[in-house]
Amino acid sequence: MQKILAAAGLALAGCAGEQPSSARQPVAQNGGWSIAIAGDLNAFFDCLETAGITLIDAHRGGPKAGYPENAIETFEETQADVPALIEIDLAASADGVLYLMHDDRLERTTNGEGPTDALPWDTIRKLTLKDNLGAPTAFHPPSFADALVWAKGRTILKIDFKRTARYEDVVAEIDRQQAEDRVIFIAYTTAQAKRLHRLAPEAMISLSVRAQSDLNRAAAAGIPAERLLGFTGAEDPKPRLFSILNDQEIEVIFGTLGGGGAIDRRIEQSGEETLYADLAGIGVDIIATDRPVAAQAALNAAGRGAVAGVCGIAQNEG
Repeated sequence: MQKILAAAGLALAGCAGEQPSSARQPVAQNGGWSIAIAGDLNAFFDCLETAGITLIDAHRGGPKAGYPENAIETFEETQADVPALIEIDLAASADGVLYLMHDDRLERTTNGEGPTDALPWDTIRKLTLKDNLGAPTAFHPPSFADALVWAKGRTILKIDFKRTARYEDVVAEIDRQQAEDRVIFIAYTTAQAKRLHRLAPEAMISLSVRAQSDLNRAAAAGIPAERLLGFTGAEDPKPRLFSILNDQEIEVIFGTLGGGGAIDRRIEQSGEETLYADLAGIGVDIIATDRPVAAQAALNAAGRGAVAGVCGIAQNEG
């Protein structure tokens, strides 16, 4: 516990309608891990809780050198080593096609230029993606439709909505593919969560929760606890809040991700990889991280990692 709080303190100090498919087919799965949900997502998370498993949430899919964020090829690379949730970002093209993109502009992550909603999909899908070091790759921005197809039988997509992505369009594509069991929506406010729950009552929602009052507001808005996961921030662990959430059977998400002052970076610099397992030990059910492979290894070493054959998790031969 003290080590976690010390790492957190260091982090704080360091931070002051139907969607067309692209022409490229989703990458085929060749070995690695998969998460196949049979039924309700809430039951899957209950199973993990009973089994004492803490799950990894790969931020932007787990990019690394040669593998850009928000790319299906990167998801494949992550899943080769880690049975992870895959966090993605959704934007929309000028002609309304949903695709994976974090920024409001194209320059950082692609060889294109301009706002993410200024070009038609037929142009965007031909752009090439850059990795996080700015190096070009051979990969292209995927459509949301393709990402959902890829995720079936493989994992759960955790969806962060960017300003151009309409909730209604996202839900329509999920409904078209009957993909409710492979998505989690991210909501930063109760108002967002209420709107998402109205549009997709059976979907799971990751809601930012800082105190019991946030849960009270969600309940008053008509959102059942069994539809919620609680994102508790990425600055300092809050064991008391974790306990409150666990007492209400709401899964705890804690983020070690972020910039130079993030807990991920502090762990990497210090070599104290066991801090990931320490988080699991104080009640964290899902760790949102930029270091999915390292975090998974730490959980495995502590006996808190996902296990093949448990809760729909499988390890496939290459």
